[in-house]
Amino acid sequence: MLKVEIDIHVERPPEEVFEFISNFENNPIWQKGMQECTFTSEPPLQVGSTYQQVAQFLGRRIESDFEVIEYEPGRMVKATTVESSFPITFQRWVEPQNGGTRVQAIITGDSSGFFRIAEPVMGWMTRRSINADYARLKEILEERNT
Repeated sequence: MLKVEIDIHVERPPEEVFEFISNFENNPIWQKGMQECTFTSEPPLQVGSTYQQVAQFLGRRIESDFEVIEYEPGRMVKATTVESSFPITFQRWVEPQNGGTRVQAIITGDSSGFFRIAEPVMGWMTRRSINADYARLKEILEERNT
């Protein structure tokens, strides 16, 4: 079982940060290895919304279907895979902090198949990759409109 916790500060307003991180079609912009994300349900975002994503990790293509299982507009979104070779659940939330935004996330995953074999190395690589993604998110958002 993998668990990664993120806590970063972004010098942008909370509503702008949340709008960006809760629009999963933005994931390829800030998540390395993410190739595509497409909503499969109609707007607006809410509990029950669904999307598909395609990612590349450790040389493997990972196709996943997600469903939003918790949602607080402007504050928090939690989604989990309903079908994937690498099941994960993530929760992202924002709150005002020192004129900007505190972004927190918890990502949990359960490896299977090929990924279970690679688990010792994969845990370290996944943590490193997720931390780099959130650093990239901070950089992208802080460079907007400056």
